[in-house]
Amino acid sequence: QVQLVESGGGLVQAGGSLRLSCAASGRSLSTYAMGWFRQAPGKEREFVAAITWSGSTYYADSMKGRFTVSGLNVKNTVYLQMNNLKPEDTALYYCAAGNRFPGQRRNEYDYWGQGTQVTVSS
Repeated sequence: QVQLVESGGGLVQAGGSLRLSCAASGRSLSTYAMGWFRQAPGKEREFVAAITWSGSTYYADSMKGRFTVSGLNVKNTVYLQMNNLKPEDTALYYCAAGNRFPGQRRNEYDYWGQGTQVTVSS
């Protein structure tokens, strides 16, 4: 069993930055890859980025350049640094753990956090 707790969301103006955190706990954490997803109202949950314990990373094409995923081997926490935020980045951001890398689909992840809300004002 793996528990994931996201934090760091909030309200930010367009062009601003936020860093999301996902604290992971449980057994056999190092066997899982970690992913970030987001879901805007009325839309499907969308893959953002993924990272392994060895430091390999993967990004959705639309997220490259503004978003950076890091962490995991420090305090069992993964981070998502988001820069130059845009109103269209407004969504509930989720952290997830799964056995495939880079998992880009929801069903490739076994455990999910509760999400943290990011709202970007124009």
